[in-house]
Amino acid sequence: MDQYWGIPGGKELQETTEAHGSADAPNPLVQLDPGLFIWTILTFLVLFFVLTKFAWKPLLAALEARENNIRSSLEDAEKAKTELERLNAESEEIIAKARSKAQSIHVEARAAAEKIKTDLLSEAEKEAGKIRDEAEKQIRVEKEKAINEIRQEVVDLSLAVAEKVIKKNLSKEHNQDLIENSLKNLQ
Repeated sequence: MDQYWGIPGGKELQETTEAHGSADAPNPLVQLDPGLFIWTILTFLVLFFVLTKFAWKPLLAALEARENNIRSSLEDAEKAKTELERLNAESEEIIAKARSKAQSIHVEARAAAEKIKTDLLSEAEKEAGKIRDEAEKQIRVEKEKAINEIRQEVVDLSLAVAEKVIKKNLSKEHNQDLIENSLKNLQ
């Protein structure tokens, strides 16, 4: 009987079993006893009534509250999901608009740069034309000045030559008339 050695209270269990009879005697808990059967059913019914009255309703209420909580959480999650999808679509639309706007700004900037380029080129051409006109005007003025200086030089040389030829100095008025006649003949 060393087999009961590892079970707590095994030795006492063995002694009680031997005291009630042999180990082959049926267990009293599994025997059908009408009195015990009725008391068991009555105890079960009372316990069922007490549990129904005090424990079952709070348990059902707690389960229903939890079910409602889970249901509302699922609904909130679904709403959040649809809101997220809406926000994603809206952000995609905003990004597409921004890209379109950026593209149009880029095109406008190119057009503006091209216009500025052509304006600058035409302005530079106008400025170059003005500079060329002023240079031609300056050249004309310088040319006339040079021609007048050459004429004066010719007059002076003519006077010097005439003075040497005549060997006498004529009056200034007489000289002037002579020079003007010579110039008229030259032209």
